[in-house]
Amino acid sequence: MDKQQQPQEEPLTEEEFLELVLAEQEKALEEERQRRLNGQPKKRQQRPIIRFAVYIMAFALLFNTFAIIFQIYSIPAIEFIKVSTKLSQQEDIQQYKKAIVEISSENSKGTGFAISADGYILTNAHVIDDALALTAVFPDNGLYKAHVIASNPEVDLAILKVETEEGLPYLPLANTFQPNKQHVYVIGNPLYFTGIANEGTVLEPLQLDDWQEPVMMLQAPIYKGNSGSPVLTEDGQVIGVVFATTKHKEHGRIGLFVPLELVQRELQLIGL
Repeated sequence: MDKQQQPQEEPLTEEEFLELVLAEQEKALEEERQRRLNGQPKKRQQRPIIRFAVYIMAFALLFNTFAIIFQIYSIPAIEFIKVSTKLSQQEDIQQYKKAIVEISSENSKGTGFAISADGYILTNAHVIDDALALTAVFPDNGLYKAHVIASNPEVDLAILKVETEEGLPYLPLANTFQPNKQHVYVIGNPLYFTGIANEGTVLEPLQLDDWQEPVMMLQAPIYKGNSGSPVLTEDGQVIGVVFATTKHKEHGRIGLFVPLELVQRELQLIGL
């Protein structure tokens, strides 16, 4: 098998454009919140006629801008929201999503998922890299302080633990995994969203230049923030952990995930 290029940053894509829009929106909201917290007076209100004229011009400019944008971009990043909405109506997907957590540090956000009722969580090593403090937020169970049990950058896996006295929702690991182009689900927190469910197909293994073990390719919508997402069989068993995307000469832009065998090996090292 020919070796492929390593996971890398690409030129501005549709999902990156959407991310920029959402980031600017969050920035504007945060600036307004800080202004109010600092006791600054509200901006002087314009007279109604002037304000109305400004709104009309702004709307016209916005409409023309987005007309051009939608001619340039097909925005498949919007499609994954539609797919997630449809999938999330399924009772099994609703149950799987309860075990998906948002992993946050002082300067990053990613995805993780619980693998036991007593609070063990899997994610990527690069999601928690250099973090001084970590939190894990469950959809129904709230926020927990998380600490690192183990981290192995060589296979981009990390195991976290949250302290809890209640049983947490979790996803079981599959016993075995044989790649055969099977249909799978991926649930994570891409592009400032949380709990986004999508589906895809497992492809063949891929040998990366700087990995000793092959990883798995995945034909599915994988975006920034999906790092640490579980790859699930249709019956909700984990067969891998998403960690990157890359371009493949045959399949185009695809996701990459750490296969079950490597996940099981890391868990065995800490006695799980």
